[in-house]
Amino acid sequence: MNSAKPSPNRTDFSALLGDLNAGTFEQQVNAAISDVAANVVTHGKKGELTIKLTFKQIGDSNQVAMTHALKFLVPTTRGRIVEETASDTPLHVSKGGKLTLYPEQQGEMFNRDGAPATGSTAAH
Repeated sequence: MNSAKPSPNRTDFSALLGDLNAGTFEQQVNAAISDVAANVVTHGKKGELTIKLTFKQIGDSNQVAMTHALKFLVPTTRGRIVEETASDTPLHVSKGGKLTLYPEQQGEMFNRDGAPATGSTAAH
């Protein structure tokens, strides 16, 4: 197993997972994994958990709406329980495609006179 840290321009999924839907998605995945595994052992039947991530650009920005969906099948004595959930989290896309909840670099919003800054002419 590779425990190396991701490059600075790549997404750190383990860190991002906690940001999705304000941490709720990670909690749902943790609970689903436990429920499926416990019932597989209890009933001797196959279970399943599927995570699906889809991306859509937000306007013309450097942001995407990531839809994170979770579907799991929990075996029971006489069948199975199927649950599905999905929600969206807006994410910033920086150099190399790195996804973060907040932009890594925030440009100047106002110049020294208090007027909105434009492009690279913003005062520092």
